[in-house]
Amino acid sequence: MPRRLRSVELEFVDTASLKLAFAAKVAAAPEVVYRALADDVPGWPDWFTAVTAARPTEDGAGREVRLRGGFVIHETIMAAESGKRYAYRADRTNAPGMRALLEEWRLTPAGTGTLVRWTFAADGSAPFRFTLRLARSGMGRSFRDAVRKLDRRLTGSAP
Repeated sequence: MPRRLRSVELEFVDTASLKLAFAAKVAAAPEVVYRALADDVPGWPDWFTAVTAARPTEDGAGREVRLRGGFVIHETIMAAESGKRYAYRADRTNAPGMRALLEEWRLTPAGTGTLVRWTFAADGSAPFRFTLRLARSGMGRSFRDAVRKLDRRLTGSAP
């Protein structure tokens, strides 16, 4: 059964008790990457293997994301700055121990491509925080793999 999480604002990305941040470069331009993140929500499972399903809700102001392991997160879009930033807050989830979550994707021009930075800002019970710290390297691998797949998808290059 989904439960309500603490409502946080964009500043939570700087103040969260636990922040995991990862970055990778892609060949696609920031506007192209942004469209894949914000406009093609149902396409996320095609490039981010941790996501099994995603759909916009509330006329695009929210999302419902299903993750491996059976976790479901209902989110509110907090920032949608074309070519620059896409951020969303988790409002309800069935993930145990989570109290607050905000994810931010920052896009910075890097030559003809984009530096993609993903920050996962969270708060939760001690076991939740401990588990996330242990999962840091796996989340980093998952992010890098996802960004590689996204880059191939956006540039049309073979795997």
